[in-house]
Amino acid sequence: MPEKKTGEIRIQGQELGTSYSIIFFGDEAVDWESKVDSVFLVINQSMSTYQEGSIISRINRGERNVRVDGQFKEVFFLSQEVYERTDGYFDPTVGLLVDAWGFGPGEQQELDSVKVDSLLQFVGWDKVTLKSDRMVEKEKPEIRFDFNAIAKGYAIDRLGLMLQTNGVESYLVEVGGEVLASERKWAPQELDPESTDSLALDSPELRWKVGIDDPQSTGARQLKKIIYIKEQALASSGNYRKFRVDEETGKRYVHTINPLTGFTENGSVLATSVLASSCAKADAFATAFMAMPLEKSKALLVESNDLEGYIIYLDEAGEVTEFMTPGFASAVLPRE
Repeated sequence: MPEKKTGEIRIQGQELGTSYSIIFFGDEAVDWESKVDSVFLVINQSMSTYQEGSIISRINRGERNVRVDGQFKEVFFLSQEVYERTDGYFDPTVGLLVDAWGFGPGEQQELDSVKVDSLLQFVGWDKVTLKSDRMVEKEKPEIRFDFNAIAKGYAIDRLGLMLQTNGVESYLVEVGGEVLASERKWAPQELDPESTDSLALDSPELRWKVGIDDPQSTGARQLKKIIYIKEQALASSGNYRKFRVDEETGKRYVHTINPLTGFTENGSVLATSVLASSCAKADAFATAFMAMPLEKSKALLVESNDLEGYIIYLDEAGEVTEFMTPGFASAVLPRE
């Protein structure tokens, strides 16, 4: 049996269409990379719309007798909670619309108001049910799930759980700029800023320092805010990176789709960031706040005791303005 030797461990790679970076203090003799790969494998087999054999793809194709796994079940019911709390602005049954707008694995379509209306009949969380036998019932067979707005956050939570069950107490998990942090119990060396979307640096009081991108930066990424977190998850959403430009017209289509209208949402909100106990929840709400009316998002954040939020938006005069809950503001590192 190899001798147990604990130390600082860093694992980086590409998964879920983005980069990931994990830093933690653990047993150096353990094959951590295999354990990380196993977590991503399970998530992809359950919820990747880009894998034909995944559970979600089989359900979307209308295969019969498909029983979901525990991961799909957890994401399904968390999606239902967020759908209800956001009055339908978070809705993973937008799969057909995601494909039609050119942001999914399916065929992109030429869309107008008539075509969008025809697709909306196949969108609606109230049209799907997960039964006690773990089989999904769809009101219309054409309904397609797309968990991309929550699955990345969920994968981060599962990575954190994997580390905890293997005796790791101190870690920072980052996938595509979204993070989950435990209490920091050692002073890590500075991470290479080029290796990750967020920056994890030495910080006092056993907290991690995490950067939030400036949605208006052009060229090289710049940080808008830096916050301290521990025992929390942070997820951000914005239309400043993921969009599609029509080659013929030059029109820009953002990836945020309003499930109530069926159209991509080019609103005044530039970016959102949410702090929550789980990254899946933070991921889902950050996405919803990109589509929701601004005042509705603010009200939901103010009345929620399980969320803290930060929204960057354009006011009526076109000036960049910020909204921040008190809890989020207390985590922000003051500018020097």
